[in-house]
Amino acid sequence: MVRLIKRYGSRKLYDTEESRYVLLEDIATWIRQGQEVRVIDSKSAEEVTAQTLTQIISEEGRRGTGALPSDLLHEIIRFGTDAVNTGVRRLQDRVDKFVQSSIDRLAPVRQAREEMDMLRQRLDELETSLLKFEVQREAEAVTTPATQRKRAAESRPGLRSPGRATTRRKSE
Repeated sequence: MVRLIKRYGSRKLYDTEESRYVLLEDIATWIRQGQEVRVIDSKSAEEVTAQTLTQIISEEGRRGTGALPSDLLHEIIRFGTDAVNTGVRRLQDRVDKFVQSSIDRLAPVRQAREEMDMLRQRLDELETSLLKFEVQREAEAVTTPATQRKRAAESRPGLRSPGRATTRRKSE
C-alpha cells in the first residue's frame, strides 16, 4: 500500500495515514523500511514525489549521510532518468549474471549428489547379496553327519556309498 503524503504551501508534509505532520527524515525512514510513498501538492493535487525524494537526498548529502556517490549524481544530472534506467538495467544484468554463475556452480554439486545416491543404492544391493550368500553358506555348514557322509561319497566317483547293495554281473 502506498502511503499518501500531502505537501502544503508552507512545505509542511502531512501524513494522511497517521494524521500528523512529518519530517523528511520520517519519509526517508519509511522508504528504507520498504514503504512506498506518494507526495502530492495539497492545492494543485500535482504529484511532487520526485521533488520530495530529491530534497531528501539533498538534505542527507548536506548532513554527510548521503549514500549516493558523486559520480552517480553527475550521471543523473547529465542524462536525467535515462541514466537511472541504464544504471538499473546494468545492475539487473550483473545480478542476472551472478545468479546464473551461482546456478552453474551448483550443477556439479547436484550431479555429485546424484552419483553418491546411486553409489549408496549399489552398496545396499551388494550388502544384501553378501548377507544372502552368508546365510546360504551357514545353512550348508550346518548339516547332519549323515548328509555330510552322503555328500562326501557322492563327491568321490567309483566308491560305494555305505548301505547300498551292489550287484555284479557276470560276464559271459
